[in-house]
Amino acid sequence: MKNNFVEVFFEYAKIIVIALVISLLVRTYVAEARFIPSESMLPTIKIGDRLIIDKIFYEIKGNKDLQRGDIVVFDPPPAAQSNDGIPFIKRVIALPGETVSVIKGTVYINGEPLYEPYILEKPASDFKPYTVPGNMLFVMGDNRNHSNDSRYWGPVPVQNIIGKAEFRYFPFNDIGVLR
Repeated sequence: MKNNFVEVFFEYAKIIVIALVISLLVRTYVAEARFIPSESMLPTIKIGDRLIIDKIFYEIKGNKDLQRGDIVVFDPPPAAQSNDGIPFIKRVIALPGETVSVIKGTVYINGEPLYEPYILEKPASDFKPYTVPGNMLFVMGDNRNHSNDSRYWGPVPVQNIIGKAEFRYFPFNDIGVLR
């Protein structure tokens, strides 16, 4: 009887350890869930939303397929003064080598106005032309007047990108792919 109990115990323990290892590998290299604590991405992403972040896409591609409009999660650069270590979420606005500016509420990329149907309201302040250095991204929140972003602390190094926000799984009435 005691021998049977030990066998059953070790069988369950083995299953639990395998499940934990798989879970850890998925969270580290494939995808992870994130809770959104701020209003900087309103109306696209609301406070309390829960998202799936695709990490494998950026691992495989080596951050080479980043595009304007991608919503990315990243470790903030030192100038962002994030003492809590919580990653940021913002939208990619300008890519390496592009010049970004804000004039009278309109964002310009290389002198051309950027079509932005996703923003809550136009930025209240102007931003002088800035050329994004190589291996860097210029990011902004969709809630332009309530977002701490590249306008204030500069570009984000590409290597700081954790992954792309792809899917909202909570709240249930707003489940779907992010755009």
